[in-house]
Amino acid sequence: MFGYVTPLKMELKVKDYEKFKAYYCGLCHYIKKNFGNIPRLSLSYDMTFLAILLDSLQEGNISYDQFFCLVHPTKKKLKIINSDALNYTSYLNIILFYYKLIDDVNDDKSLKAKLASIFLNKGSNKFKHHFSNIHNKIVTELDNLNKMEASDCKNIDEIAHPFAELTGFLLKSYPLSLLNDSLELREKLYTLGYNLGKWIYIIDAVDDLEKDLKDNKYNPINAAMNPNNYEFKILFETQKERIEFLLLSCSSQCYNSFKELNFVKDSAIVENILLFGIMNKNDVILNKYNLTDNNNCSRRSVN
Repeated sequence: MFGYVTPLKMELKVKDYEKFKAYYCGLCHYIKKNFGNIPRLSLSYDMTFLAILLDSLQEGNISYDQFFCLVHPTKKKLKIINSDALNYTSYLNIILFYYKLIDDVNDDKSLKAKLASIFLNKGSNKFKHHFSNIHNKIVTELDNLNKMEASDCKNIDEIAHPFAELTGFLLKSYPLSLLNDSLELREKLYTLGYNLGKWIYIIDAVDDLEKDLKDNKYNPINAAMNPNNYEFKILFETQKERIEFLLLSCSSQCYNSFKELNFVKDSAIVENILLFGIMNKNDVILNKYNLTDNNNCSRRSVN
């Protein structure tokens, strides 16, 4: 359930795309600073977006540093080095990935996930120490989600709620002050996060739909939209418009929330991700299942 919230490069100015990459590399280095080298493998585009969004609502300039990356050693890259938002999201990155691994262990008996979770256990304990109230919320909502999935919940809005609620809470609960901070601002962040979390949960379900049906695993799309137990091809062909409507509805709500925020900087990057990036991801994942018209790829506006 990671890696869906990305920009659409062709719609970004070069300087803005370079700044996005600097945030991504900055998050990687904050994870290293706070948790060590191995946990950097959990690096997430989704947490990069949260950092940019929160930073864009705070006053103060950001600072860059050049470095050589082991993955791309031929030339220097840029990273952001003085971001409280990156520090916060580095903790979120670790704890959410840790619980994803635990979920994989419980669901699939994955040895790989079990070994990886051991390396992140120390980081999860560090998160509990620094953000105990947020940790309690994470545990509560993920437990609610697991129980609903285990009960074969057939209501797509109900089953998406725990993860949506959690994402909204993580944005709303940012522990530092924002420009013109207020309860109203925090509620707007919650609403944006809620709809983004709902979108992430649904797009992940769509992405996994064919595999989950083949493996006879719970999938919320299948549970909510397949009362006659159709095979994958028939299910997707008959429910594609309904699925697309759900995704577009979440996308539209995210963008509407974006327009209600007063940004200090980097609004172009945030807008690109919430407008073009999400819509592009919808197209890519829906069209990978395009069983009848592979050449038909359309983009819809969320205005």
